[in-house]
Amino acid sequence: MVQDRQREHVWATRPPRVLALANQKGGVGKTTTAINLGTALAAIGENVLILDLDPQGNASTGLGIDRAKRQRSTYDVLTGKLTLQDVRQQTAVPRLTIAPATLDLLSLELELSTDSERTLKLRQAIEKLTSTSLAEPLSYVLVDCPPSLNLLTINAFAAAHAVLVPLQCEFFALEGLSQLLNTVEQIKKTLNPQLIIHGVVLTMFDPRNSLSSQVMADVRSFLGEKVYDTVIPRNVRVSEAPSHGKPVLLYDLKCAGSQAYLKLASEVIQRERRSFAA
Repeated sequence: MVQDRQREHVWATRPPRVLALANQKGGVGKTTTAINLGTALAAIGENVLILDLDPQGNASTGLGIDRAKRQRSTYDVLTGKLTLQDVRQQTAVPRLTIAPATLDLLSLELELSTDSERTLKLRQAIEKLTSTSLAEPLSYVLVDCPPSLNLLTINAFAAAHAVLVPLQCEFFALEGLSQLLNTVEQIKKTLNPQLIIHGVVLTMFDPRNSLSSQVMADVRSFLGEKVYDTVIPRNVRVSEAPSHGKPVLLYDLKCAGSQAYLKLASEVIQRERRSFAA
């Protein structure tokens, strides 16, 4: 009993886990997963920060952060002008904050081209934030990456403990996945030896479509236990929510998409606990 209490205390006071949500293919539900997984984790009691590293800023928009309110962004953090604590904003979801993105991120690669530590900017910023005494210590940092392999994605992988891969149930899914796995292996060899694939979440699953079921079977055969049990269904409420500046859990808690993201959040935490116990 005492050991169990000690284990729970260590778990509760652990440093925040940094998960990069990435797929080099666009349109796979990456930003939707970042928004709604972050919301679901917050809903079950975790303190979560989403870092929007996509110049399009869709994660910021989907959480109701108007572009006019983005005078401070992740661009300022990566260029060293501001800290994450300076730029993060509270969302409408309790325990969920976001560091928003702006189009300024498009120029980052050019601006940092001569900086020898350009691939480590995000890691340094997160370390600085987590070494600060926060009123509510973070338990998860979710990084929404752009749909390409560039300096922003490399910064995310260099800073992350693990990569969470949203994968749409469509014909070319495995092709893009193999490219991403190769990228992760390269980052492990050069910048971040601890980086792992946390899991692959199948998105936009349509049980009426035989191709969706075939893709799911192929991905599970290829990656085994790395694929989450939870599958995110194709759901119109999930698609509608961003246009209202809300995660789907606030837009329609009872819909199938919301319930799937709550299950995914529980599964992420279960995997984290198993890894922590080991």
